[in-house]
Amino acid sequence: MNLDSDDFELFGVPKRFAQDREVLDRRRRELQAQVHPDRFARAGAAGQRVATQWAVRVNEAYTRLSDPVRRASYLCELNGAPVDAERNTAMPPDFLVRQLEWREALDDADTREAIDAIAREVAAERADLLARIGAALDTAHDYPAASRSVRALMFVDRFADDVQRRADRIEA
Repeated sequence: MNLDSDDFELFGVPKRFAQDREVLDRRRRELQAQVHPDRFARAGAAGQRVATQWAVRVNEAYTRLSDPVRRASYLCELNGAPVDAERNTAMPPDFLVRQLEWREALDDADTREAIDAIAREVAAERADLLARIGAALDTAHDYPAASRSVRALMFVDRFADDVQRRADRIEA
């Protein structure tokens, strides 16, 4: 293993958005077995520190590769189009209008059915964005477009969390 490898190289998987979760899970177990600090008990403190660093590296790579938003962000970054969501919050006007409409609908929702309807709409938008991200990354290799869609997906995911919190309050 090479510490300079990107996550895809480390896991031995294609550098693309579409990934098989079972393959990622299996590779994580295989890599963790190779670098587990217990295997380096006789290597002394320095050897165990290196093994621990590798175990952390494998876990970090798995966290990025197994989460679609993080994986897409990582691919964008690797290809020169960082998402930079902390500083770049520009969104198309129609997307912002939809966000406002959802917020107003959530503010007005006072039944589980109303909240569930919003949740379904948000889930459909999330699925559409994931499909667009996959096409932009794996087919068109349009990393700036993928980056914009990832930023939108981050907005949608935060709103989905708000919807879930509202549903939890209604049920409480």
